[in-house]
This record gives sequence, structure tokens and C-alpha cells, in this order.
Amino acid sequence: MQSNCTTTPTIKVYTLHGYVAEGSSTARHHSKDSESMKRRLLHLLIALTATTTYQTVVAQDASMGQMMSMDRSMTQSLGGVGDQVLPESDLPPLPDMPSGFADFDTAYDYADNATVEIHTLETVLALAAGNNPTIQQARLHVSAETSKALQAGLYPNPVLMYVGEKIGSDGSAGEFQGFEVSQRFVTAGKLQLSRLKYRQRAHVAEHLAIAQTYRVTNAVEVQFIEALAASMRLELQREIEKTAEDGAVTTREQYNQGQANLTAVRRANVMLQKQRLERMATENEYRDALRRLSAIVGVPLSIGPTEGELRPSNALESFDTVLARLITESPEVLAARAKLRVDQTTVRREQVEWIPDITVQGGPGYNFSNGDDVYNAGVQIELPIYDRNQGTIRQACQDLRRQQFEIQRMELHLKERLASAYRTYATALQHATEYDRVVIPEMRAAYRQLLVSYKDNRIAWPDVLEGQRDYFQARMEQIDQFKHVRQQETMINGFLLDGGLMAAEGPVPPGHIDAVAKPR
Repeated sequence: MQSNCTTTPTIKVYTLHGYVAEGSSTARHHSKDSESMKRRLLHLLIALTATTTYQTVVAQDASMGQMMSMDRSMTQSLGGVGDQVLPESDLPPLPDMPSGFADFDTAYDYADNATVEIHTLETVLALAAGNNPTIQQARLHVSAETSKALQAGLYPNPVLMYVGEKIGSDGSAGEFQGFEVSQRFVTAGKLQLSRLKYRQRAHVAEHLAIAQTYRVTNAVEVQFIEALAASMRLELQREIEKTAEDGAVTTREQYNQGQANLTAVRRANVMLQKQRLERMATENEYRDALRRLSAIVGVPLSIGPTEGELRPSNALESFDTVLARLITESPEVLAARAKLRVDQTTVRREQVEWIPDITVQGGPGYNFSNGDDVYNAGVQIELPIYDRNQGTIRQACQDLRRQQFEIQRMELHLKERLASAYRTYATALQHATEYDRVVIPEMRAAYRQLLVSYKDNRIAWPDVLEGQRDYFQARMEQIDQFKHVRQQETMINGFLLDGGLMAAEGPVPPGHIDAVAKPR
């Protein structure tokens, strides 16, 4: 380039999203101070354009800042831009989209498809209520106990017998032939107690079915919140990616005008590709959340957008108030108390088991020896001399005592779980509140102040970029804090029940009496 060149070419900075700024640049023989001033003006034109709205503060400034900060540092250290400027055709090309493994669902951009299904919390909860298999299992437990109650209270069937005595003696038809009917009469109200016991167990199953419903709804809501937070992080990652694309294109244009070196171009390409990978990783997280949600719901869900509110509405009550409500209303505790009533009835039932039933039998016949019509009659009763059901009564009493301790254990375990969940909730809510009230507004104001300071030539452009990165990071952290608050809030309001695909629990804990020939 000739030293007496005085042309003043026009510099146009383009991005992948449109025209950004236009200005003048002197030829390369001008002083470094003049070049530095013009680059500073270029930075400010783009930065001031980026601050017009809350969203574009992040999207536009990161594009120019990250690339131009490299250029300024290289210019200061080398005393100018590289001595050799490659033609446009010889510049490293903008990198292609990352290759390798491709999840075909990931190629689907729901932002460009107006017909795709939008997932809301209400729709997925409705789907889970009708399709989650554990809810159906819990309902069948109730039906099974109701059926046992029916069976346990049924009266014994009579027995019809044919009786023949000395048939064939001396070639005769025998002395007696006839029919007898026997009937066992149940005493001491055994059947009523048995039916009462299984009706009470059906109530236990009902409480456990409610608990299983909470497990499913909690799991669905927690996973939906996970997907919703991932979608919000994905939107931020897309903003950053657009910024990186703008920066890569602008750095190439600066290189063509002698305001950036080849190293800056390559670094811009690297930063763009890294940001694309970050965005793809967030897309993978989003799809993973939707697929997990689909498993809990029980039906396939399309990889589409989620719609909902991530910010918490109202804070929970105090720990003691929440604990009192959980102990009073928790389906687990209510089921344990209902099981205690079952065990009390079981003790009563086993205490009368030894009282003998009475079996009566009789019927007509014919006495071939005398040629008379005769009748037979009999009464049978078991004498409880040795077996008075002592062992089973003792076992039932031990089950009753054990269930009393089980209620106490369950209440203490509930308190322990609530303590952990409430701590996580309180910490996340404190962070989310202060991020919303102080951190995000202050970070945004600090970033804008950095732009003003840069305009006044008081700070370097890398300081502006650092403030911009901090602002992005704070917004990401705020999303995570909102997510933690909503998830813990869901669990606490849902009685800390989780496991949407855990097999529905039956009404009888292991070790309790449940294996008899006939329900009793």
C-alpha cells in the first residue's frame, strides 16, 4: 500500500442478521491513535444500538464485544494489525454447524412451525391422570380390598351328602340309604368382623391411591418445570449464538479494512462454534426433559414448546405451619392411621377365632331292614382344648403395636424430609427474590454504565465484554433459582411424595397377617 494514499473508503459492518453500522476509515498509514478512535466509535455505534431494549442488550453487544476485544489487545501488543492481509477468498471460512451424532428430533425447530403442539402443565397432568399405569394400579388395590370384604363376609355353603349303610350285605340294598345336609353356623360375629376389617383396608388403599396420585402429579410438575427452565435457557443460548455469529462476520469485515488480524478471525470462528455447541447441549437437555416427562405421563409427547410461568407466585408459610399441615393431611400418615384401625379390628377378629362354630346335619332316609322311613340328625362342635389361636392373637397384637410405632416413625420421617426440602426452598427463594430485585437490575445498570465509561474513554472494551458476560450469567442463574423454587414448592405442597413410576403401594406392609385360606 502506498504511503501517499489519501483515499477514505467507507466501512460497512454486516452481521448475519442485517446491516449494523456505517462509518469512515482512513487508510492503514494513519496513526494508531486515529485507528483506535475509529474502532472505539464503531464499538459504541453497535453497543448503543444494542441497548434499545432489555433483550437486545444481551443479543447485540456480545456479538461485537467478544471479537473486538481480541483485536484491541492484539493491536496494542503488536503495534498494529498484521503486515499481510489475505484476500477474502483465502480467509478461514465461517464454521459449518457442528457435525457428528445428530438427534433427528433436535433438527426440529419449533419456532418455525406454527402447527406444533404446545405443552402446558394442565394438558400433561390430564394426560398423566388417564395414562400413568401406577394410578391404575392404585385404583385396582382399592377394588381388590373391596372384593376381599365381600368374600370375607359370605356365609359358608351347606353340604349335601348321600349316605348308604351296609350296602350289599346278604345281597340286600343295605340297612339304610338317604340324604343328609350339613350347615356350619358361624358364631361370635366372625363374619361381620372379617368384613369390617377388609372394608377398613379398602380405606387404607384409598389413602394410598391418593398418595400415588400425588406422586404422579408431583413428578409431572417437577419434570415440566425442568423442561420449562431448559426452554428459557435455550432462548438465552440462541441469543448468545446470534451475537457470536454477528461477531464472527463483523470481525471478518474489520480484517478486510485492516482493523483486525487473522488471529482475531480464527478466534471469532472458535467462539462461534463453541457457542453453537453450548446451544446444542441445552437443546439436548430440553429434549431429555420432555422425554422424561413423556415417560411419566404414559403417552408420547412431541418435541415442541412448553408454555407456563416459572416465577413463583406466593411464598410458603412457616416451617411449623407447613409441618402441622403435612402431619394432619398427608395421605401417607392418613393411610398409616387407617392401617392402625385395621390392626385393631384384626386383634378383635383373632380373639374370637377360637370360639367354635356349630355344625348341624340331618336328612331323610329309608331303613331297608324294617321297611321304615327314617331321619338322621347330628350336631358337631370343636372342643378348643389345645388350640385357642394363642399364637395368632399374639402376632396380631404385635402388629398393632408395631403400627403405632410406624405412625410415629412416619411423622418423624416426614419432618426430616420437610426440613431438607424447606431449606432448599428457602435458599432458592432468597436467591430468586434478590436476583429479581437487586442483582439483575444492578447488572444491567452496570453494563450500561460500562458502555458510557467506554464512550468517555475511561475503560477498555474487554471490561465492557466482561460486564456483558456477567449479565448473561446472572440471567442463567436466575432461571435456575426460579426452577429450584418451583420444584421444591411443588414437592412441599404435594406432601413430599415422589416417584411417578414407582409401583403403587398395597395396603398391607410386609410381615402382617395376610395369608389365610379364606379372608378373615
